[in-house]
Amino acid sequence: MKNERINVTKTFLPKQIEYQKILSRSWDKSWITNRGELVLELENKIKRQYNISNILATTNGTLPLQIAIKGLGLKGEIITTPFSYVATTSSIIWEGCKPIFVDIDEDSFNIDYLKIEAAITSKTSAILATHVFGNPCDIEAIDKIAKKHNLKVIYDAAHCFGVTYNKQSVFEYGDVSTCSFHATKIFHTGEGGALFTKDSALYDKLYSHHNFGHKGTSEFHGLGINAKISELQAAMGLAVFPYLDSIFERRETLYKLYQKELFGKVKFQKIASNCDYNYAYMPVVFKSETHLLEVIEELNNNNVFPRRYFNPSLNTIAYVNGDAMPISESISSRILCLPLYFDLGEENVIRISRLISNTISNE
Repeated sequence: MKNERINVTKTFLPKQIEYQKILSRSWDKSWITNRGELVLELENKIKRQYNISNILATTNGTLPLQIAIKGLGLKGEIITTPFSYVATTSSIIWEGCKPIFVDIDEDSFNIDYLKIEAAITSKTSAILATHVFGNPCDIEAIDKIAKKHNLKVIYDAAHCFGVTYNKQSVFEYGDVSTCSFHATKIFHTGEGGALFTKDSALYDKLYSHHNFGHKGTSEFHGLGINAKISELQAAMGLAVFPYLDSIFERRETLYKLYQKELFGKVKFQKIASNCDYNYAYMPVVFKSETHLLEVIEELNNNNVFPRRYFNPSLNTIAYVNGDAMPISESISSRILCLPLYFDLGEENVIRISRLISNTISNE
């Protein structure tokens, strides 16, 4: 067990025969893209399971952010968080807008809604907030600010599959929510993602944008790109879907075991009280970056490979040139995501926790 390489995550894979059986439906028809029956079935399964208004599956989790910005007609400045994966910021810049960073709450790691209004200017068109590690933002507060200032809201919900907020899917909030179905996520299609919106007219527009702007075979609604998910990807999602309850339960068990073993030694993310959480990641924050680096070295020496996630704080990236964000920069320098995946053994969680505890206690 000590010689087993343990990465920060490991893709959950169904049995090959299960995947192949589903894929054969597409194979037999020679229909592997352009929204075949598997894509439609996957979208409908997700809609029914989580009581979602509209879903549009895509080929990855970044294009939904770009399409949302384009579909909402956003210009000028977009208020966002510096503590997220780089796609959140790069999508804003890619679409010709300017990210305006607002620092984060040191407990939830989400954008601090109390600081948003001070960042709003006449050029602000939207708020793009990330539910960090699947932990919902203060949605009511953000939506109230948006309505007051006539701003659009996009939620980067890349980590949020299965999360509810006030007993409703977190995807049902904001003008648009997006998700990633990447192989590292709880639910995945290998590569993939999705757009969600309650606005049916907006959904039609986003749909057009994701399919080259097509209106039938020879006319066009307008500008579009290719973000369509394939049948091969959808087949993987359909094969993973029956395992979701077991995956959620297993991750919760391991997450809570980490909390028990590391109680009082590290800081944990504060999860919103009004949500059903999915245990997407196992982030811990150390007292200093020195402690973090020593822990990483010790874990690596024992064939354990966590990830500094998210690091660096996005306001410090060269092509952004953002203002200082003290809390985000501090958390970013001290946070580490520990291994968490379906078939990780409890004995390894205990071993990893003790390696961490022993390293810290030797200070």
